[in-house]
Amino acid sequence: KAVVSTQSTGGAFDVLHPGHIDFLAAAKQQGDYLIVGLYQDADIRTFLGRHYPIQTLQERVLSVLANRSVDEVVIGAPYPLTAELLDHFRVDLVVHGKIAEAADHDEDPVLEAKKRGIFKEIDSGNELTTDHIVKRIYENRLAFLDRNRKKQEKEIRNIERMNEATNDE
Repeated sequence: KAVVSTQSTGGAFDVLHPGHIDFLAAAKQQGDYLIVGLYQDADIRTFLGRHYPIQTLQERVLSVLANRSVDEVVIGAPYPLTAELLDHFRVDLVVHGKIAEAADHDEDPVLEAKKRGIFKEIDSGNELTTDHIVKRIYENRLAFLDRNRKKQEKEIRNIERMNEATNDE
């Protein structure tokens, strides 16, 4: 019987993007079976703020499950990671990316894995984060509004000139 190396990671995986995809591929390379824990919305709000997650838990689950690197998803994974979860799934390695979007929270979400000596930080080579995407959407929205405001002002000036020309006749 072959020995299966089971690795685990947890996170929000909100608005799945190329940074997530590259991380999950790098995580899968660490073993044979990748389990991804998705945190509850309320847990995510405690360390990312009240406007997160953007997607519902169900949407995040479907996005992560669609990724070919992922073998299993734990819906509503405990935050922080618990001994019970590690034991239940017989996890050999817990991986985490080098980019932490929520470095300001008090708890170390992978402390139990570190205590057991089964924690590894990995670099996917991609620095894109959900926060980058949200900022890009926001900046594009502001540019769109500004462009439309300028167009509207121009149209109003043109209408006023046409009205003035009509009144002069």
